Parts: sequence; structure tokens; C-alpha cells
Amino acid sequence: MSSAPEQEAVAEEPLAPPADVRPGTPTPLGARYRTGPDGTAGTNFALWAGGAEAVELCLFDDEGHQTRHPLTELTHEIWHGFLPGVGPGQRYGYRVHGRWDPWTGARWNPAKLLLDPYARAVDGDFGTHTETGPTGPALPAQLYGHVRDWPEQHIADTVRDDRDSAPYVPKGVVVGDAEDGQDEWRDDRRPKTPWPDSVLYELHVRGFTMRHPGIPERLRGTYAGLAHPAALDHLVRLGVTAVELLPVHQFAHEDHLVRRGLRNYWGYNSIGYFAPHAGYAATGTRGQQVGEFKRMVRALHDAGIEVILDVVYNHTAEAGERGPTLSLRGIDNRGYYRLQGDPRRYADYTGCGNTLHVVQPHVLRLITDSLRYWVTEMGVDGFRFDLAAALARSFHDVDMLSPFLAVIAQDPVLRRVKLIAEPWDVGAGGYQVGAFPPLWTEWNDRYRDTVRDFWRGAAPDVRDLGYRLSGSSDLYAWGGRRPYASVNFITAHDGFTLRDLVSYEHKRNEANGEDNRDGTHDNRSWNCGAEGETADPEVTALRRRQLRNLLATLLLSTGVPMLVAGDEMGRTQHGNNNAYCQDNAIGWVDWSLLADPHWRALAEHTARLIALRRAHPVLRRRAFFSGRPQHRGGLRDLAWFGPDGTEMTERDWYAPGATLAMYLSGNDIPQRDARGVRVTDDSFLVVLHAGAGPRGVVLPGPPWAGGYELLVDTSDDTPAGEVPESGPVDAPVYGPVDGEPVALPVPRLVPAGAELTVPGRTVLLFRAVPE
Repeated sequence: MSSAPEQEAVAEEPLAPPADVRPGTPTPLGARYRTGPDGTAGTNFALWAGGAEAVELCLFDDEGHQTRHPLTELTHEIWHGFLPGVGPGQRYGYRVHGRWDPWTGARWNPAKLLLDPYARAVDGDFGTHTETGPTGPALPAQLYGHVRDWPEQHIADTVRDDRDSAPYVPKGVVVGDAEDGQDEWRDDRRPKTPWPDSVLYELHVRGFTMRHPGIPERLRGTYAGLAHPAALDHLVRLGVTAVELLPVHQFAHEDHLVRRGLRNYWGYNSIGYFAPHAGYAATGTRGQQVGEFKRMVRALHDAGIEVILDVVYNHTAEAGERGPTLSLRGIDNRGYYRLQGDPRRYADYTGCGNTLHVVQPHVLRLITDSLRYWVTEMGVDGFRFDLAAALARSFHDVDMLSPFLAVIAQDPVLRRVKLIAEPWDVGAGGYQVGAFPPLWTEWNDRYRDTVRDFWRGAAPDVRDLGYRLSGSSDLYAWGGRRPYASVNFITAHDGFTLRDLVSYEHKRNEANGEDNRDGTHDNRSWNCGAEGETADPEVTALRRRQLRNLLATLLLSTGVPMLVAGDEMGRTQHGNNNAYCQDNAIGWVDWSLLADPHWRALAEHTARLIALRRAHPVLRRRAFFSGRPQHRGGLRDLAWFGPDGTEMTERDWYAPGATLAMYLSGNDIPQRDARGVRVTDDSFLVVLHAGAGPRGVVLPGPPWAGGYELLVDTSDDTPAGEVPESGPVDAPVYGPVDGEPVALPVPRLVPAGAELTVPGRTVLLFRAVPE
């Protein structure tokens, strides 16, 4: 089938070359403002569209009027042309002509205006325009290349819709190389924090700033808001070294959300891999968002904080065969997407309807060009790749020698930045934790599950916990990888917040409009005796202790810790473990929590642990433990003890138990500084007791220590001190002050060999005092 019979087809006769379009060049791809050979200023447009028969460039004025300019130059499947007089701020899109034959995967439809995959700025927002149908609001039917409401729904995607989509879609924007902020950008200095010294902080640009009283209202929810001193102050005082931003590439809102009166909040629905999401810009969307983003990066760098982007190159917002036609589908559907044996259907390793065909050279080029752009021109310091296993698939199977991983490994720009894999996708064989090659770090969900199970009392023994605390050598000690290959996390954006993890055993996702069917059922959570919010003082005190336990475990483990924004102050989503569509108080950080002395004390606890980690190299090792002395007369670099103060045997690892002590020898670190001098440090003993009741624990005697100083005791529920009248946001009372480490609680000296009564569900951290 072709077009709907009652609709007028778009003419597809050969297009004559216009007098106002010069040949231009096929590189670089996208729209680049420049001066031509004859000194004429204008913009070069270049679009890869491999199987297309013709390409029209459409320019739009401020009133939305359109002029069409056929591109007749074709070089290596790239359509290109130079338009004199077209400069920064110009809005544009493409119409691509070709066959309409979905049965063979061909879905060209020139009635649909398409976003340039290389557009560096986008004006407008997919989902802003809606239509009202019999069931309420929906995305306009004109956005779809097929007739969405065709009576025979099983073949609806094969019937072409010839209505013009231009009035309903955002437009690409020409951006000049000297846009606002470029001069200021040139002297930016990257922090270049080594992986072992890194503490990641996952945050949402909009959600982190929307409720912050110290940020001017007009800047909340924007890049400029995150760059504001009030936002930076919290990050600096907390001590994190990098922010990991949820997706900031231009993204679209799904029809099913629009129909429920919701929006895509997290942003894992990308459609523009070069463009900062326009909805997060305070200064404008005609290219100003580019300069605003750069100034945000500069401000974070000046504060010593790196910027890591969560990127979604595994799929796009065009979804499956019944999704809208916004960009790649209309440019060359078969060239950009993985199709099934039935080419009408899409291979879906992502759960989002489509998967980019990364094996194709032009798709691989799109991704790597995008990555290099964000590093070299936008200043970012690394990337976290959503569903990275989908990118590592060659034709079907995940392949660690895939073109994508091979290109990254040899790229002189990309191999030098931080690369984090979410090492799974939803396809067969997609779970690849521990399998990514050297150069990569990985989100370690084994760490998440093990720590959750231990503190909720579900772990029958401590075998797995030992591996997770010491860097997960069972997963990563191969091929020259280091402990920092493991990004340790207990919570992330997708799941319960830390507070909800100890407050709910069942998800509460009704606000998402899916009858609570969405979101994982496997939360490994424990509500501490009451489901949801409660005023019971014993339950609330236990929950706060569990939060301190989880944070202490995370920040004292070997590997790279990742916190989630707001967890350090008790943020709750009221049991929603899938708040991807909650662009409201459910998904935003609640800064008023810092007015509560108990939640402020949790922020202090977090900052103190980060300061300890920063001060002691034994807590952020660069090499895996060996369990042996590292020099003559030394101790084992890592030793494990049971509650009786003796070293654990093989049988002890398999015995039921909820108590474990880990000794880290600071005199046995296999590391030298830049001058070649051996690095030494204090030694520490970490005691973790997950049992409900108190437990007697004997502290190891000589030669391990002559005594122990208690530095951290998570059973201490003392609230924070009074808040200054100006409030906790303007004058935080947690974190390092003027660059100095936080003053730790007054240490208590305990003799070696003494038996302590450890309260139920407690972490103790001791510094070993030499004999």
C-alpha cells in the first residue's frame, strides 16, 4: 500500500537546482556557518541520506513561513549545498524524497519535515503541539509518516500520510562557532579527576534546581540554574567530584504520556544528539542554549567538578513502526535502524521500539561525531552509555570486538575521557556485567543487589559482600582492569530513592497512569516495620540508621561510588520507583528537607564520609587487593575477621552470619606517587553488623593494631545543630568549609583485643593505632 486514497500525494518529480544554492561541501555534516571561497558568508548544509532520491532544505522565518531549497549535489551519499546570507539563528529542516514501501523497510515521506541529526540547537519541543481526539489529547497525527488512525490497524503503518508536519515539529537552528559564551569558554580548565579519586553524583538538571530557594525562579530548571552559586555550593560542600547528568540531548515526549497528561521527565528518548535540550535553557532556543550549556560546564569546572553526560545512542524517539517520523526514519529507515527478517518490523534490544544499527558506518560516525563534539566543543568530561550492550552488538550478539567498541578504543579524543557502560540491554545475551574491555568502567548492579540484600537481612552469608566491598575482583580483575572499573551504586534514577528503599516494600507508581504495572518488582527493599510514611519514632529512627549504613557501606567500598541527588538529605518519591514521567514534586529534589535537623545530619554524615575517602588513599585504591604483604615485614593488604576477632576461614564465608570486619592496611598499598615514593596511609577496620540485635565483636589484636580510634558510628542518631537564621541553603552546615576537611566526631580509643557490643544494624569505622 502507498498513500491514503482520500489524501493528496506530494509531488515527487525531479527537482531543478535553484539559483540561490551553491554546491557547498559534503563535510562537515550538519549546518555550519562559514565564509565561502569568495568571501561570502553563509551556511553549508550537508545531510547523509543514502537511499534517498532527492532532498529539500526548508528554511523558516519567525512567522513559520517556509522556503524550499532543493539540494542537488550528492557526494558519497551526502546531499549538500551552501546558501549565502544564511546565518546563526536560522531555523531549518529537511524533506527527503524516496520510495514508500514499508514491506521492504523503505519509509520515505516528503510530507514530513525532518530534524537534522547533526543540528546543534533545536527551537521548540516535540510534544508541545497536541490535538484533541475522542480520548483526549494526543500528539498530532501529522507527525506520523503513516495514517495513524487507519481503520485496519494491523496494516496502518503501511499507509502513507501525506499531510504536512512542518507546523507541528521543532526546527533545527544554525549555530555560529562564536556564539555567546565562546570567548569565555576558551580558558576553561578541566578538573581531570583520576578515576580512583572520583565520587559521582547523578542528577537531573531540571529536578535538581526546580525547588531550590537560593536559585532565582527564572533560572530554576535550567543549565543556568545548575551553574548558580547556590547549586554549586551544595555540590562543593558535599565533596562530589563529578555530576552525571541525566540526558540533556534534545528529546521528545511519547504519545502515550501526552495522552495521560504527562511528559517525559528523565529524557531517555533522544532525537538530537548534538543539541542541548531546549527545554532546559533560560536564555533562549535560537542557539543561546549552546552558550548557556558551555557556561554551566565552565562553572562546574571552576568548582572542581567534572561533567559526565548520560547518553542514549541505543535508540531514538521514533519508536517502532507505529511511532512518529521525526528524523532518521524519514532520512533512511533501513540505513539507520536494525530491522527484523521482516523489514517492516524493527529489531528491539532496548524495549523502546527500535535499535540504532551501529554496525553501519554512517551510524557509527553519527555517534562518534556527537561524542567528540560534546568533548571538544561543549567541554564535557565523559559519558555514561545507556544500555551499552545494544551498542556492542555486531549483527545480533553482543561482541566485545564490535565496531563501536573498537572505534572508541582507538579514538584519540574519546579514549581519554571517562567512559561508563550500563552493561546490559533487554535482548538475548544482553547482560554483560564485568565483560566490557579495559578503558571502560561499568555500573555494577551486583554491588547494588548484594548491599541491599545484606542490610535488609536477606543474605544468608557474607561471601558476595566481601567481593563487593573490595572492588569486585571476581568481575573486573582481568585484562589489566582496575578496581575503578566498578561504579558502585545502591540507588539510581530508575528505582527507589535511598529513603524509599528503607520505607517501602511495594512500589507506588499509580501517578504514572499505568495501574502500577510499570517499574520493577524486584526492589530488594525493607520498610523497617511499616509501609510508607509513618510517625512511629522507632521506625523512623531505624530508617535513618539504615540510610547511614547504606551510605557508609558505599563510600567505604573500593571502586567508584555513585550517589543520587537528594539521597544525602532523605529525598522521597513516596514509593514511586519509575518516576520517568513525573516532572513535578515527585521527581524534584526537595531542598526544604535540609531544615530538618535529622536530614541535615544525614548530609553531614555523607560529607564526612566523602572527606575521609578523599583524605585516605587506602580507601580509594588503584589496584586490586592481593591478600598478601606488599613489602618485607608488612601485613596482608586486606584481611577479614569474624566477630571473635580471628581471621576468617573458608568455612566462615559460607556460614550463616550478618557480621563482617574488613581490615585495610595503609602500609601495604601497591602504589607509588609521581616521584616514585611508596604511598602509605593509616590502616582502617570496618565493622558491618546487619543483625537486628546487639552483637559482641572482638577487635583484632597485634600485629594488626595496638588500639583503635572510632571515627564513624552509624548508630549515632544525633540531629544536626541549629540552622542559621538565613536557612540551610544559604549557609550550609555540612561539608568542607573553606577547603578544610570536615571535623570528625571526637574519636574514642579502644584497646586491641577488646570486645565491643555493637548495636544492631550498625557500621563502625576505626583507625588502627600502631603498637
